[in-house]
Amino acid sequence: MTVLRTDWLEDPDTQLVCKVLKDGGADVYFVGGCVRNALLGAGASDLDLCTNMRPEQVIDVAGAAGIRAIPTGIDHGTVTLVHKSVPYEITTFRRDVATDGRRAVVAFSDCIKEDAARRDFTMNALYARPDGEVVDPLDGLPDLMARRVRFIGTAENRIREDYLRSLRYFRFHAWYGNADLGFDPDALSAIAGNLDGIPSLSRERVGQELVKLLAAPDPAPAIAVMRQIGLLSVILPGSDDRALAPLIHLEAGMPPDPMRRLAALGGEDPRDALRLSKAQANMVQLLRTEATGPTAPAALAYMYDQSVARSAMLLRSALLEMPLSPMLETELNAGAQAVFPLTAQDLMPDVQGPALGVALKRLKSDWIASGFSLDKDSLLKRL
Repeated sequence: MTVLRTDWLEDPDTQLVCKVLKDGGADVYFVGGCVRNALLGAGASDLDLCTNMRPEQVIDVAGAAGIRAIPTGIDHGTVTLVHKSVPYEITTFRRDVATDGRRAVVAFSDCIKEDAARRDFTMNALYARPDGEVVDPLDGLPDLMARRVRFIGTAENRIREDYLRSLRYFRFHAWYGNADLGFDPDALSAIAGNLDGIPSLSRERVGQELVKLLAAPDPAPAIAVMRQIGLLSVILPGSDDRALAPLIHLEAGMPPDPMRRLAALGGEDPRDALRLSKAQANMVQLLRTEATGPTAPAALAYMYDQSVARSAMLLRSALLEMPLSPMLETELNAGAQAVFPLTAQDLMPDVQGPALGVALKRLKSDWIASGFSLDKDSLLKRL
């Protein structure tokens, strides 16, 4: 018997939520990511539980115990309980009645194995009782320990239930897969055979999934296989992953930046193709522009900040297949600390009105082009 030992499971407040449900007559299990990550020794961002209790009963039992209950997805069996500002998502066991490749019609169930059977990968169909005992209805624990990403049942059926699972397969492989095992040929065949279902997905869902994939420590092998089977060009037409692996090599321990990596892929404007936020799309466009331009690192650091400038230079080196300059950090520091020596007051009253802004802009461009070497007097002489 495998028993889970982790801080969030042993937390008294978490145990209290479980006790309230159990005292109300429910079977209670933690499920999915929190169980998977705990077994791998990683942290959990969300605590998801499932139960045989119907959502209306969950609300009643929680309310009687003074715990706030929010019907976040009650039609699909989900209620969020909030205790001491910590959310616990409670979902009734379910089984799929009908699917259309994007969403499922579900019915409530009393059987944990039916609930497990509707999930995507065996490593996500692991449950844990409040006492830590791991429940493994579909033999997913050996897959998790081997870091083998395997569809539940047949890959073809799982993908046709929700085409987003094609992208999730690569995301999970990048985060949890064993590189030595490689990619499951049956999974790749099923994904390649169902590419026509990808356009039916909302671009927001596709974009979110790709960003999560690009946040993995090394998504380059997964992205390369996505290109080989045609999935990458479907979700991001015109893209190319040739610069991605060199970029990840150049990052050398830096925190992963999905927007920097997305900029390396090129292709269509991600604002349309992936429905990114305005800030995300602007950053991708800025990095693409500056990475292919001539602006010096110090100038980039002055114009934006060190982080943006560093990303642009990493991307430039990856695209040109060139090593980074050993003086890069020195140049970035110089640009970030540079202060333009002129103010509008220095040019007045000789220059006023619209001409004042034009003159300041021109002089600042000269100053940046000089590597910040021109001082105040030198700049004023240029007037």
